[in-house]
Amino acid sequence: MPCVLVALLLGTLSAGSFAGEPGATPADVRTEDVTRFFRVLDTANGRPSADALQRDYLDAGSDALKEFTAMRIGSMERLAEAIVKNPALYEHARSCAAAMSEIRERVVDALGKLEATLPMARFPPVTILVGRGNTGGVTTPAGVVIGLETLCNADWMQASVGDRFVHLIAHEFVHVQQHGAAVEMAEPTLLYQTLLEGGAEYVGELISGQVANAHLRAWTHGRECALESEFLADSDETDLSRWLYNGPGDDDRRGDLGYWVGYRIAHAYVARARDREKAIAELLDVRPETAVELFEASGWQPSCSEATLHDADTIHQINLEQMDWSSQSLVDT
Repeated sequence: MPCVLVALLLGTLSAGSFAGEPGATPADVRTEDVTRFFRVLDTANGRPSADALQRDYLDAGSDALKEFTAMRIGSMERLAEAIVKNPALYEHARSCAAAMSEIRERVVDALGKLEATLPMARFPPVTILVGRGNTGGVTTPAGVVIGLETLCNADWMQASVGDRFVHLIAHEFVHVQQHGAAVEMAEPTLLYQTLLEGGAEYVGELISGQVANAHLRAWTHGRECALESEFLADSDETDLSRWLYNGPGDDDRRGDLGYWVGYRIAHAYVARARDREKAIAELLDVRPETAVELFEASGWQPSCSEATLHDADTIHQINLEQMDWSSQSLVDT
């Protein structure tokens, strides 16, 4: 995967086996690194040294923080430089830190629904920590890691801080269940990578009530035919830059549109299946060699006529209707 700043806010995948045994009881949401970071920040009046960050944040921190530092922060010297360069980013992050209790409760509830969806799901910990503003969500061998300061600043997603964190965590936690998320490919096709992200969006909505990229629904309305036709033409390419991991975009073209297309393909695949539980499992187990077959089995095609059932609002409503937790399990057929 390319390593760019907020362009990798969603769906950044790391090779390696994920922690957590199948069938383990959810859910462990850890926020101690956030508390530790702000203690260091306040002790230094907003300008902590690299030594202080190393001693009181990293060395005393979680295993997830240590791994994340090697992957994304780089060093405590770089983190100290980032704090000096953009102090407002870290001060703004305090507002999100204050919402951690509510977020934890909602995440635990969502992951409980994942257990009902996928009885053999893995439940490694979710660690929320503070980085240097370049990663909002990542899956690693240690579990799901959320960069508080980056996601807090991503108000182009959901306006509600709680919604933003809960739906992204749900999305990232679905990646933990995907074989493809643990195998980093040098040049995945757009179709394959979109199916990975679309599967995470689809199941993420089932368990949390909304996709991570909910902001795309309004912008794509009325543009479905053109966008989906364009995607179909590009689907065999390995250049992902116009569709995935390209940040928020602008009014002319939103970023991460592959998440929106992938969700619609995922929905079509499950909707056509006679066995919904099996279809969801197959969707999450997509491999490079099975991507085309799964895509063809979905029956999905660009929604260029009124007869094609791919209207965004209709799909969203159908998915919500499948979340009747009080009357039946999600996977009942």
